[in-house]
Amino acid sequence: MKKRILYGIANYAELVEKNGYFVDKTSWLAELEQVNNPVFLRPRRFGKSLLCSLLNHYYDLNTAGRFSELFGHTWIGQHPTGKQNSCFILHLNFSVIEPGKTLGAIERSFKVHCNYLIKYMRNKYALLKDMPEIDTDDPVSDCLGRLLSYLHDHQLPPLYIIIDEYDNFANQLVTANKDQLYRELTADNGFFKTFFKILKQGRETQSISNVFITGVLPITMDDMASGFNVATFLTLDPRFENMLGFTQAETDTLVDAVFQDQNLDPTTRSEVGTLMKNQYNGYQLITDDGESLYNSTSVLYFLNWLQNHKTIPKHLTDLNLKTDISWVRRLTASNPALTEEFVDRLTLHNSIAYDDTFLVEKFNMYQFFEPSFFPISFFYLGMLTRKDDFFLCLPNMNMRTIFVQYFNEIHHIDVSTRYAEIMQAFANKPDLEQLFAGYWQEYVSQLPEAIFQQVNENFYRTTFYELCSRFLSRWFVWHVERSYPQGRSDLEFVGKYNEKYAGLRWVVEFKYFSNTELRKMKTSIEDFQVRIEDTEQINGYAEGLRAEYPKAEISKFVIYCFGNQGFRVFQAM
Repeated sequence: MKKRILYGIANYAELVEKNGYFVDKTSWLAELEQVNNPVFLRPRRFGKSLLCSLLNHYYDLNTAGRFSELFGHTWIGQHPTGKQNSCFILHLNFSVIEPGKTLGAIERSFKVHCNYLIKYMRNKYALLKDMPEIDTDDPVSDCLGRLLSYLHDHQLPPLYIIIDEYDNFANQLVTANKDQLYRELTADNGFFKTFFKILKQGRETQSISNVFITGVLPITMDDMASGFNVATFLTLDPRFENMLGFTQAETDTLVDAVFQDQNLDPTTRSEVGTLMKNQYNGYQLITDDGESLYNSTSVLYFLNWLQNHKTIPKHLTDLNLKTDISWVRRLTASNPALTEEFVDRLTLHNSIAYDDTFLVEKFNMYQFFEPSFFPISFFYLGMLTRKDDFFLCLPNMNMRTIFVQYFNEIHHIDVSTRYAEIMQAFANKPDLEQLFAGYWQEYVSQLPEAIFQQVNENFYRTTFYELCSRFLSRWFVWHVERSYPQGRSDLEFVGKYNEKYAGLRWVVEFKYFSNTELRKMKTSIEDFQVRIEDTEQINGYAEGLRAEYPKAEISKFVIYCFGNQGFRVFQAM
């Protein structure tokens, strides 16, 4: 069976059965075995559920007969730890629990999920067929306690507990400002904390082999810590930084395999790799000087389209990721001015200050809504990453695009109904000066006056790119801040290799002068001439580009933006 990218599948056995591509992360199972009760948080769509499924299939007693099939081709299959297929598995996913209007409603949903799985274990495992029936109306802590007592009393193998999305329903209460309900949920005598107390007790009696917990935000951790104060927090542990997400080497190996297996044109491999790096790489979650990571699900989204259509996706941002902006709305709903300031700062400068002492393993709900914690919250949500010890930034073009779109929404900027003729003219005959003139006339003219006190070349570059990508993605892709030996280019237009402008590569450098700087020059915009140093700078980028793509049709442009007064476009020779 031909290998396939199986986008959206988080069941490890299904990946193997359907011969899906798989980035082998199984060596981390051996590392996790050395950790008591690991808690590992990562942004959405970073592969957490697949990791949970790996743990499930590796330790499950019932998969012993399939060990070679499931793991023979992996690192852990060739270096088993000795604890494989040694446990009963209770795999919980708290994302299915409804954040109801009352504590009773939440507990009923909690019971439906947890008690059903506990009850089902009698049918799933032959060793438990004589276990007393579970009453699903009883508290989950009682049902789990009886299961653990049965295992202990009958000297049966231990239970391995996996909790995926541990924070999901609790976070929804917090972001919906249901403070009182959240306090009831996390009270000392509440069902949620009591559940974690049973987990701790099971670890002490060794009826539970280990507890693995994953999720997105550490907000609930502080409130449940007294119930489960034996957890080991790995989220910010440098040893585990690459456990989820794809490294550059892992991504390269995967892309190479897809190109080979799908008989894709090898001459396009470099172009695809550069585009993916610009679009999906950039996450530095523990240190700012280590290797950056790719969002793994975004990589699979891209490659799934590539294998099915033999070309680059028209829309590079996975629509599932765009839903993440709803978190911005929910977290900032009570303070529209703060929302605007936060989004403007990132769109204009792609940089926001943070206090590294706040980047801790857990914090409580009262801190969550403080303005000083906003950068921290969005770091955990995967929208920001480390720039250095003092600033966070947007990690890649995926997130920049999402924030520009929200910037347009906040400021009521029309990006859909007035650009058809401009974009059609460019698609028929590419002319950068006319395209930028249309952007300036139709987009820049809508900006609030206050924005012009903050704009810079990053703003013009990013908003121009985002607008072009809406209409011209059939024919072009774009690179922003692509690295060369001579530095990083601002913006590049790249003709898609299977479309009519294949081979076209434009390198664009943006320069910005405020209205005050323009007045000091004592020249008009019409009389302004391209500066020699800017031509030399862009020629350096083009030299690096030509060395990489000797057959490309390279053109070089410098765009000068003068406050809100106007612009000039020069083609460099």
